[in-house]
Amino acid sequence: MSRIAGRHVVLGVSGGVAAYKSCVVARRLTEAGVAVEAVLTAAAAEFVGPVTFEALTGHPVITSLWQSGRALDHVRLGRDTDLVVVAPATAHLIARAAQGMADDFLTALLLAGRAPVLLCPAMNDRMYAHPETQANLALLRSRGVEVLGPVTGALAHGEGEGPGRMVEPEEIVGAVERLLRSAAPWAGRRVLVTAGPTREALDPVRVLTNRSSGRMGYALARAAWLRGADVTLVSGPVTLPPPPGVAVVSVQTTEQMAAAVAEALPLADLLLMAAAPADYRPSAPLEKKARRGEGAMKLELEPTADILAGTAARRKKGAVIVGFALETGDAVAGAQAKLKAKQLDLVVANDATEPGAGPEVPTNRVTIVSRTGVEPLPLLEKEEAAEAILDRVQVLLSKGG
Repeated sequence: MSRIAGRHVVLGVSGGVAAYKSCVVARRLTEAGVAVEAVLTAAAAEFVGPVTFEALTGHPVITSLWQSGRALDHVRLGRDTDLVVVAPATAHLIARAAQGMADDFLTALLLAGRAPVLLCPAMNDRMYAHPETQANLALLRSRGVEVLGPVTGALAHGEGEGPGRMVEPEEIVGAVERLLRSAAPWAGRRVLVTAGPTREALDPVRVLTNRSSGRMGYALARAAWLRGADVTLVSGPVTLPPPPGVAVVSVQTTEQMAAAVAEALPLADLLLMAAAPADYRPSAPLEKKARRGEGAMKLELEPTADILAGTAARRKKGAVIVGFALETGDAVAGAQAKLKAKQLDLVVANDATEPGAGPEVPTNRVTIVSRTGVEPLPLLEKEEAAEAILDRVQVLLSKGG
């Protein structure tokens, strides 16, 4: 989020119950160093008072074209802002924007402005499904307006669930960051990321797995999406929420992960193999649960397929391939061997025994090993480490691998 500090966003709020979520959006963007100016319609102010947004953003709130001291501000903001976000965007607001009406400050700003616009619809599911609403949204999209959502979920009290619920604040904030960073060096790029552990069955109850949390892979997937890429994340079983905007393919076993990677790889411009698939699996999983009273359990293990090595024949020409090496000895030597043996462009190495840098922690200390050298990075939050790794990958992508 520090990469969007200093940018300027207008947050337009129209009159729907989801307006309370926009307070969270305002707060999160302000905490990231974004200058947020809120514009409320008259109906929005019936749901959340202007003073709330002023307290959250530190800027006066605009509620009317006729507000003292605000003459022509709809022109100024339309010219000077980096992005206009309308959340929630009601059916009424969408209809007025599609028809070019300018009967309040927010619609006048949309008409006068030249900044990118992100609309986050929120309304009753029947209103959203109405042909007029769908036609209005199609018209706005044809003019270059980004539309995020709505999603299916709980609507206003008594209305049950349906498609019409505004997306959650975290997803809006992510979309804002992606749009603000859309010098879009990765627009049109396809990125494939693997994350988390895999599980191999010992019996119908027990599994053989490892301590991977998936945090590094999830951070990489989100960071690549924020750079404008189309991202597919092949994830083993983790407890992390899916990154907004990222297509997630959930798997359990190493064999399933290998199949998912093989399917997506031929179109990928970049593979980030951050997962920790199980290296071994039981040769003959038990059909029934083994019981303690039956005595010692003896296991015969066999190696699983090497997913990364197996990608060689399916890689897109010019694709950048990044491996990860979690070691307990000389991590750099292990990474250098992997770089050569598996025909990789980069290997991200770290020591599983180093405090604060192994699995199950939010930080990591990695060393980036390439064909031209070795670059150690300091201890970083995994989100920061992901950005640093992708900065190095970006250089390779610009050179065509």
